[in-house]
Amino acid sequence: MARTNVTAPVPKSDPLRFDALVVGAGFSGLYQLLCLRDRLGLSVKVLEAGAGVGGTWYWNRYPGARCDSESHSYCYSFSEELWREWEWSEKYPGPPEIMRYLNHVADKFDLKRDIRFNTKVESAHYDEKENVWRVATHTGDTYTTQFLITAVGCLSTANVPDIPGLETFQGKWYHTGHWPHEGVDFRGKRVGQVGTGSTGIQAAPVIAETAKHLTVFQRTANYSVPARNGPLTAEFKQWIKDNAEEIRNTMHAAVNGHPFLLSETLALSVSPDEREAIYEKAWETGGLRFRGAFRDLVTSNEANATAVAFLKRKIREIVKDPATAEKLANIDHPYAAKRPPIDTDYFETFNRDNVDLVDIRADPIERITPAGIRTKSGADYPLDILVFATGFDGMTGSLLKMDIRGRDDLALKEAWAAGPRNYIGLQVAGFPNMFMVTGPGSPSVLCNMPVAIEQHVEWITDCIAHLRSEGLTRIEPKEEAVESWIAQVNAAANATVLPQAKHSWYLGANIPGKPRVFMPYAGGMAHYRKICADVAARNYEGFTLT
Repeated sequence: MARTNVTAPVPKSDPLRFDALVVGAGFSGLYQLLCLRDRLGLSVKVLEAGAGVGGTWYWNRYPGARCDSESHSYCYSFSEELWREWEWSEKYPGPPEIMRYLNHVADKFDLKRDIRFNTKVESAHYDEKENVWRVATHTGDTYTTQFLITAVGCLSTANVPDIPGLETFQGKWYHTGHWPHEGVDFRGKRVGQVGTGSTGIQAAPVIAETAKHLTVFQRTANYSVPARNGPLTAEFKQWIKDNAEEIRNTMHAAVNGHPFLLSETLALSVSPDEREAIYEKAWETGGLRFRGAFRDLVTSNEANATAVAFLKRKIREIVKDPATAEKLANIDHPYAAKRPPIDTDYFETFNRDNVDLVDIRADPIERITPAGIRTKSGADYPLDILVFATGFDGMTGSLLKMDIRGRDDLALKEAWAAGPRNYIGLQVAGFPNMFMVTGPGSPSVLCNMPVAIEQHVEWITDCIAHLRSEGLTRIEPKEEAVESWIAQVNAAANATVLPQAKHSWYLGANIPGKPRVFMPYAGGMAHYRKICADVAARNYEGFTLT
């Protein structure tokens, strides 16, 4: 991947002053700008590293990239007019369509005039005496603001594995999280893909269609359920428009913010034949609805084991070569303990003559050579292109790569040295007036993101409105509230099978040296919404307002 060395410009004087600064122009940043500017009348600026809106979708344009939430729920629901005028074309949209949607939103509400693109935030330091945040960017500009809102996304800091020899590779390499906008031509090329999480599962089938040969290097085998993607019918599009309130109410009531509720049936409460029939129907329906086949799939190991047996059997039925099938089915964690991928012909891809699977848990990658990849056994895999589908430094990476310092020059990296500590996923003790949208300690990645984003943005907006109406200037959580919330996050996680996945990025396990702490709140979006509402109703209990 080409790297450009840019000399940092000399910082300019006279900092630009705003009531609020928002970092990031994805789903979160756009809605936060709209709420603070248009509803509260604040002066607001959004700082965005990319050249356009889109956030995660601006960067993630790899082959096969798609949303894994159904399109009619992967959008804003705050505006009836916006809801009715936009039509999705597919059940699971790809980056181009999502980007068109977000640009439509930005243009409809005239948001771009208050976004500064191609502007990377390098530092944000809190000045206690003045009660402002001083923010510096790579362009040399400095800003001061009373309120700092990070809308940097949970999955936006690419994780390139530290494999010896990468700098010697004679071919080209790419990370799926920073894909060239012009695309990559795989025709006639020998391609190696490292990683088989949700991204790799989406990418492999599409790469295999044009590559001369694709070698998939798998460390952790994964479950996947067919997406059953396809165009939306005219009738369904009309149903979406006519049932906005019902769909929104369902999303708000659902554990994961999706437009469907979990079944009330327990997996072991029915006969094996009936359970099999329910799984088959869910498999044919496809997508994340499979996870809702039984109420207790993520809360009971015994229930989860029935889904595991079904899914592994499906892999063995689809993949023709028994040895390859066993590698793919050798999964070491409960179903949905890691992000549950959905796919289009992923397992079928391994029936192609031009696709091979290498188990790098059995034979680890030793190094990257000028000609390709060499494993510990001495096997060499000649490659022209390397694709790293190795995910992100999830939940905290995008926050910690900025130099954020709170009261008494406390660095966020230091405050979070043992894992992210905050109160209800929204604020960090010692960092007054800094809010996080869908950060650690909130449901975020366990949820349909736009639902989580709207709830967070609206809570933050209401909080700032309350401060201003009461003549207050500062809010931050109390240390005892942080401790209590951490205990609740841990208790919610331990009531599920989620912490049992040893290599999950939910735990930070994909990043060497990162603390092993379960980061998202697993108690469900609907319950979390109530917790946040109750905190606000009790005069922001757990926070200090001054």
